[in-house]
Amino acid sequence: MEFATLKKDVWGREVILGASWDLLWVILALTFIGIAMHAIIAAAKKRKAAPDSSGKRIERHEKIDRIFHWVMAVSMFVLLITGIFPKIGIEFAWLTIHWVAGLLLTVITIFHIFRSIFWQNIKDMWIGLKDFKEPFDESYKPGKYSLAQKSMHASVTILTLLVIVSGIIMFALIDTPWWERTNALSEDILGWVFLIHGLVSLALVAVISLHIYFGLRPEKLFYTRSMIKGWISEHEKDENHDQEKWVVKD
Repeated sequence: MEFATLKKDVWGREVILGASWDLLWVILALTFIGIAMHAIIAAAKKRKAAPDSSGKRIERHEKIDRIFHWVMAVSMFVLLITGIFPKIGIEFAWLTIHWVAGLLLTVITIFHIFRSIFWQNIKDMWIGLKDFKEPFDESYKPGKYSLAQKSMHASVTILTLLVIVSGIIMFALIDTPWWERTNALSEDILGWVFLIHGLVSLALVAVISLHIYFGLRPEKLFYTRSMIKGWISEHEKDENHDQEKWVVKD
């Protein structure tokens, strides 16, 4: 299985054309297998009673952060659909929709970076050595975010930044309402940009699929609710988080 497709440039040299989209089916198969294995293992374990969702409510996500999350989700889905469907033979007028969604993703990501640095506690998302005790010690409780949540955030952050940077380079070379198409990059460099953009997009398919799966797990649904309504109950917080590591401001 090849990671890249190749072509010959105007001088007859072999250069990278982009990612091999045959990898999509490998990614989907491996992701499905991983999800199925986790579901089987989780079903075999003795499940604890779900924490009580009644009682005092604790704010987990502010409204502005929930809006960001869902706008990012919509833009990401639009980008993946418009970017991948034409590659597998589903043709439609996709290019304008794709770059508009890409610009939206870029703007909200820049907003989120500034908000994380200046208005939030960015340390909440840092992965420390102690966090790696969590999968092996059931008595160990995380702060506001678990190791799995931090790892998912780190993965999405890195992949999103890579897809934005490579996408902006590609966007600069196409016809837009503001400028005409240009051939500013050589074919070999542009091929590397297409390769990075394609491979990162495929990685996002796997990561987002896992994110959706875990968000729909029965024991994790209260986190999904908090991304919709903003809150979890005090009992859900105390059962899943260390009270000293996650201090709620009154």
